[in-house]
Amino acid sequence: MKYTQYFVGGLAFAAAIAVSSPVLADQDQGLRHFNKFHDHNHGLIDFGTLRDRLLHKYSGKLFGVKGALKASSTQSVDKATAEANPVSLVTLARSLHARVVASSQALGPNIDMMALWPNENPTHLIVCNEQGPSQAGLQRVRLSDGQVETILSGTKSCDPAHATPWGTIVLGEEAGNSGSMLEIIDPLHTTGVVYDRVSGTFTGADAAHVAVRPAVGHLSFEGVAIYPNGVIYYGDENRPSKGTAGGAYFKYIPSSPWNSDEPISSLDQSPLANGRVYGLRLGKRHSGTDYGQGSNTGLGSWIPVVNSYGADLRTVAANLELTGFYRPEDASVDEKALSKGNVRFCANNTGNEGSDHNWGETICVTDGSLAEATANTAVPELQPFVSGTRQLAMMDNIAYQPGRGNWILHEDGDAPGFAVNPHNNDIWDCLEDGHDVDTLSDGCIRIVTLNDLTAESTGGFFDAEGKHYYFSVQHNVTGHGTILDITGWR
Repeated sequence: MKYTQYFVGGLAFAAAIAVSSPVLADQDQGLRHFNKFHDHNHGLIDFGTLRDRLLHKYSGKLFGVKGALKASSTQSVDKATAEANPVSLVTLARSLHARVVASSQALGPNIDMMALWPNENPTHLIVCNEQGPSQAGLQRVRLSDGQVETILSGTKSCDPAHATPWGTIVLGEEAGNSGSMLEIIDPLHTTGVVYDRVSGTFTGADAAHVAVRPAVGHLSFEGVAIYPNGVIYYGDENRPSKGTAGGAYFKYIPSSPWNSDEPISSLDQSPLANGRVYGLRLGKRHSGTDYGQGSNTGLGSWIPVVNSYGADLRTVAANLELTGFYRPEDASVDEKALSKGNVRFCANNTGNEGSDHNWGETICVTDGSLAEATANTAVPELQPFVSGTRQLAMMDNIAYQPGRGNWILHEDGDAPGFAVNPHNNDIWDCLEDGHDVDTLSDGCIRIVTLNDLTAESTGGFFDAEGKHYYFSVQHNVTGHGTILDITGWR
């Protein structure tokens, strides 16, 4: 045990620390920075600035990343530069490195979320292209050489794409209350299928490999957190309007939860074929009657959606007065919690930077154990995790990092279009909450900034080891898709 006295702005305080000597040395060195942040006008330190500088100083130990970026890029490379060297579209923290997975005219210009396939020893990325029905909706990209093939067209704004534990790909349309979830089996041998959104049918030689999933309902799909037995959590990317709440969060519980280690052999075996949908309403006091504006955090209830098969969940949310948020975006499963049998996922509500100075937020939801969540006997709880700022605004994609347990956040803010001081959007690396008194991230650092004021970074996710981070530089200056693979975490 070491007992040390420190002086902060003339105020003495003592700390008893029982840790190993190397960590003690680092803490001693860090705490000596206090006196450097003395405010000569008030005799106090700017503790927030100190914290930010310590996050940068110890980023190697905290994040596995050295040389975090201090500011957003204001550069905007031209088309010729980006074509010659697609990595020029980004600036990385010093210890990170980028490899081009694909960058060609064959790749959709609005690539969003993606998944490695197959789950073991992956050879491809399966990627959503966020364009209209006449363009490619879902493509596969070979990791070895970037070859691109189109699996499916006909979707409207394909946004989420995820590999399931039962051996399929699910994708969703970010298309208002007409958005559907689709499921594909054997995506490496599914090519050129055309989806008719009006009839809900498919044509092409491999049409039998694709199915619509009306059991989860219809909304503007973005964040989808998938659990091993087929329980899924998802949000409606919707903003509030004239007193009607914004996008709600939903839970789907399959009628036949998946409980096998083997992949399904036909789509009718999928847990997404049939089930029930529930909507999140926060506010438990007085038999759950204090819901509505002002009850956006804390405990809540899962409200059953009657006749949920094929339901318009946006209308359902308004009728059931579910808790609303400003444009729910991506969501990611907390894999550490899952390894202990518990449900916790985190998600972004993007907000509106330019018009409202609503800089967005990252929230986390717990729902008891997976068994309790499946039985719908748990009490859900929603708490804030990261509050948006002028620097970290309008969070879009989110990814849990296996191994370290940190969280990656992508910005999709309005800053590139500012009339004064325009700057690029960034990718941030955020610590998990520690043993302090709050539920918030213990701090974030900027690890990537774009160099293209016309683009945004989207679709980011890690491989199973947390060493490779794949993301898209969407609608960039080249006019076609670019996917990068970032490595260098220690």
